Amino acid sequence: MSKLKINRLTLILSIILVFVLAYFSSTYFFPKETLPIYNPSNFNPELVDESLQDKSKAHTVSDFELINQNGEVINQQAYKDKIYVTDFFFTRCGSICPIMTDNMVKIQNEFKNENDVMLLSLSVTPEIDSVSVLRDYANNKGVIDAKWNVTTGNKKHIYNLARKSYFAVLESGDGGLQDFIHTPNFILIDKNKQIRGIYDGTDEDEIERIINDINVLIN
Repeated sequence: MSKLKINRLTLILSIILVFVLAYFSSTYFFPKETLPIYNPSNFNPELVDESLQDKSKAHTVSDFELINQNGEVINQQAYKDKIYVTDFFFTRCGSICPIMTDNMVKIQNEFKNENDVMLLSLSVTPEIDSVSVLRDYANNKGVIDAKWNVTTGNKKHIYNLARKSYFAVLESGDGGLQDFIHTPNFILIDKNKQIRGIYDGTDEDEIERIINDINVLIN
């Protein structure tokens, strides 16, 4: 083999070696950011139903059946292979809910063109928040129907989801007539129906954090 060919081969191998070393160095010194997976045992026990407090793995959010602002039945299939943020609100709320909804709008607009990201809001006063009420609310808030379902449904079902599936509230209850929940929590769910983060939906810094965490899940 000629000296020229040997030099060329040496150069090629050197370039390959540089790229390999660069790859492994970046992986070692700048590891890819990951998010925790939350199971019932990771939460404050006050947030978790007694029957689930010892569960330390494999928790996924339960299947659901709700009615959205267009009168359509919305279930888990609508969120299959999606990253989504869930919150619990009511349209007549004059305290934290308007702030939460404005922040959900920020998330919606941040990921408006990202088909893998959706939002889900569940009314905690479903007997008041009818489809027509939700439609007006969605119109006023700038909800994009394809991106964000604002829902009503069976009260006991919604409250059971809040307490035993999303772990969104501290108060215990049965979802009956006198039962009421009010929480600022946003819950981030991944494509495998796992909880990946809990955030204060009224805090601007927390909204920046959830936006960052959604990007981590996307990437």
